[in-house]
Amino acid sequence: MPSSRHFKRWALVAAGLLSLVLAVLGVVLPGLPTTPFVLLAAACFAKASPRLHHWLVNHRQLGPMVRDWEAHRSLPLRIKWLSTTLMTTMVLLSAWQFRGKPWLQVSLLTLGAVGAWVVWRIPTRQPTAKQDANTSHSNPHP
Repeated sequence: MPSSRHFKRWALVAAGLLSLVLAVLGVVLPGLPTTPFVLLAAACFAKASPRLHHWLVNHRQLGPMVRDWEAHRSLPLRIKWLSTTLMTTMVLLSAWQFRGKPWLQVSLLTLGAVGAWVVWRIPTRQPTAKQDANTSHSNPHP
């Protein structure tokens, strides 16, 4: 009979894999956020499978997002606005495509609102002194 530790490890790996599937779906489905699911997968893998965590951290497309999160545990304000704007655009475009099907439009708008809420619940990274110095050089007037 497998131990509870063994079960927990496999449950975390399964949750991580499911999160990755949802993250990939989030790339093509409006309103389903990608970033939180990638980060959830990374957290699950970090606790259950060093090999899968290493793979995700070193993944060409997903790795930078995970490394940035693990280093800072927050998102820059610019990224929050960018992701919310892109998500809102896609949700509205999709809802427009489904005119005449109000139940589907409401579902899309609800999922979009949940996606935006998830993004804005993530802590916002404060600008560093280096970023402040770069922005002050670009604007000569204080």
